[in-house]
Amino acid sequence: MLSNAVVLAAVVWLSLLTPLTVGIRTGPRRISTNGDGGRNVFSKLGPFMEAPEYRNGKECASSSSANNRESFDPSLVHIAMTLDSEYLRGSVAAVHSVLRHASCPENVFFHFVSAEFDSASPRVLSQLVRSTFPSLNFKVYIFREDTVINLISSSIRQALENPLNYARNYLGDILDRSVDRVIYLDSDVIVVDDITKLWNTTLTKTRVIGAPEYCHANFTQYFTSNFWSDPDLSGQLSGRTPCYFNTGVMVMDMVRWREGNYREKLEKWMRLQKKKRIYDLGSLPPFLLVFGGDVEAIDHRWNQHGLGGDNIRGSCRSLHPGPVSLLHWSGKGKPWVRLDEKRACPLDHLWEPYDLYKPKVERVKDLSLPWFASLSELADDSSFL
Repeated sequence: MLSNAVVLAAVVWLSLLTPLTVGIRTGPRRISTNGDGGRNVFSKLGPFMEAPEYRNGKECASSSSANNRESFDPSLVHIAMTLDSEYLRGSVAAVHSVLRHASCPENVFFHFVSAEFDSASPRVLSQLVRSTFPSLNFKVYIFREDTVINLISSSIRQALENPLNYARNYLGDILDRSVDRVIYLDSDVIVVDDITKLWNTTLTKTRVIGAPEYCHANFTQYFTSNFWSDPDLSGQLSGRTPCYFNTGVMVMDMVRWREGNYREKLEKWMRLQKKKRIYDLGSLPPFLLVFGGDVEAIDHRWNQHGLGGDNIRGSCRSLHPGPVSLLHWSGKGKPWVRLDEKRACPLDHLWEPYDLYKPKVERVKDLSLPWFASLSELADDSSFL
């Protein structure tokens, strides 16, 4: 059991520990950028260390052959994430954390969605992922930003206006039809538990998504007076008891999503927002309006969100009480930014061991250190904080 004092002491110990190099190879693998303007990808986006190889145990079911790994296979866990130059470092750390704690890491398949006009092309990002995770099962999909650009309204924080932030709305169209179920993860998370546990969530009845819900939150604050003063709009929630949920961690039934035309339902609210401002916060409110009151409730341990502070200041936060399976730096503050600027919050040091961005060899830490291993204990420690 980890007490508050033990956690803080461990964080300090981690930050002051003499650096080691065991467990990560220190020579980043260079990739060719011919045909991409002659850019040196690693000088722009890296360097990233090559991740350790994580292999299945004997208890793992055999996945499909390499030529058929995108087809439905009960042994595969499908994860969708966005991939862009700005949040690349977070995405790499998130992937690393999933593999590090997965019981069957070779059975995890990542679906990366990359913007068509990102400063780093989808091809370059794909090469970088392959360089960092040589044996990773993944595919990169190109998201056409003009699909959504005219539907996006100004938000409380400019980063929330990025078209790629809305890619989750279009997963039913983007992903291969063979993918009938997926876990969606934001790029600012780390997983400290076996992702298979989240994958095994049952979506009961006709529910389309599952996510941790927070029914104590003030649901009304996510919408403006324009919404609540219009009975035709607020009446859309009649007969439901909607709760706040964070869209950065969702289990999604893609068959039901496609059959129910949920992309169109989300776009309907976005079009209305352009005519009559009914919310201020990016891509979240349409999800609350479409799914609120009909979400499969998942244990809060799978989204300890808000670690990036609010959307204005990005101040330090503590974990919610209870066990932890996933840490989420939603909000303005991102751990890689705060660490680099020498203004890290205490919990940012929990993200650091998964960081494969290592411009200086002396920063590399041993993945076999006791504290790194003990991160998995968070998943079983109901007394943590």
